[in-house]
Amino acid sequence: MKIDVLTTSSRNAGGLFYSVRWLSKALLGKGNELRILSPIDDFSETDGGVWEPLPVELYSASGPLQFSRKLRAALSSSNADLIHVHGIWMDNQWAAWQRQKAAGTPVVVSPRGMLDPWAVKNSAWKKRIVEVLFAGKALREASCIHALCRSEVESIRAYGLKNPIALIPNGVELPGLGTREKSEVKTLLFLGRIHPKKGLTELLDAWGKSSCSWKLLIAGWDDGGHEEKLRAQVEKLGLSNVEFIGPQFGDEKDQLLRSVDAFILPSFSEGLPMSVLEAWSYGLPVVITDFCNLPEAFEAEAGIRIKPDADSIFQGLEKLNGLTEPELESMGSKGRKLVEQKFTWPMIAENMHQVYEWCLHGGDLPDCMELDHG
Repeated sequence: MKIDVLTTSSRNAGGLFYSVRWLSKALLGKGNELRILSPIDDFSETDGGVWEPLPVELYSASGPLQFSRKLRAALSSSNADLIHVHGIWMDNQWAAWQRQKAAGTPVVVSPRGMLDPWAVKNSAWKKRIVEVLFAGKALREASCIHALCRSEVESIRAYGLKNPIALIPNGVELPGLGTREKSEVKTLLFLGRIHPKKGLTELLDAWGKSSCSWKLLIAGWDDGGHEEKLRAQVEKLGLSNVEFIGPQFGDEKDQLLRSVDAFILPSFSEGLPMSVLEAWSYGLPVVITDFCNLPEAFEAEAGIRIKPDADSIFQGLEKLNGLTEPELESMGSKGRKLVEQKFTWPMIAENMHQVYEWCLHGGDLPDCMELDHG
């Protein structure tokens, strides 16, 4: 089966840079041929090598929607059996829909949390324009919509979409685990996009009130100047145990995850966050909200539940601070076990391959898919 994958191939894609890449590589093991089609950006050349052996074709794009005639030309001459679009509201979704109408090529769309209520309300008027322009029809006519979690299924249905839905989570590569170095001061890590929806403003407010003796590391890439506001907040609150360390990739990120003691994501909105799965894969306990869409964390006692407000985060920090070393290790081990059981790429790729086969050939609905019965 030949598949055109439409995504951003650089670190500018955030969590998709990892999830789409590893899913695509795992699909190669199912006998598929994949081609990655991506707009050019400042990191395209630097990050291109990590996609090997997948072929990456870069195209020039312009404007806020990354409009590209070259992408349309590539799709027009393509002999792909299926197109998989990761993310919505951008021109690649429009181009895939045009190809679907012209050639009947099935299209699978992965919104990646972009239809969750918080995400839809953010810059709502801009999204309404894009919806009217192309996104609404492109979503309604997609062969299948891929949801990462049950909450996203509900958001897709609430948006009014009646397409078949495939419920398939993200996954991670399991790192080898060595002995974690003990330090006098424990470290709590946030790793991800520095954006208001991540709840970092609320985290810093809670951190200023907490008796937590830990150090807080904020790692990630600034989105829209939010980091500057957070740095000003740190200064205003007089926080000396908070450090911004910038984006972390490759070996740097591996070393970072091996050096910290716990992970936090106080987010208002997520699809299914790769950062939490990665933290678990390194045996780290996590502090997360329900909006991370990982109820398994609380069922398996692999994490501490918080809400994305300062008071709740404060309570979570106090609970974390009160855990003994064996309790922290136990919580992290339970997270690692969850990843081993539910979030590895071979099983995820098998489910996605079945979805592709169904989109092309029909037949019995795969177990990971569901139809709208409303």
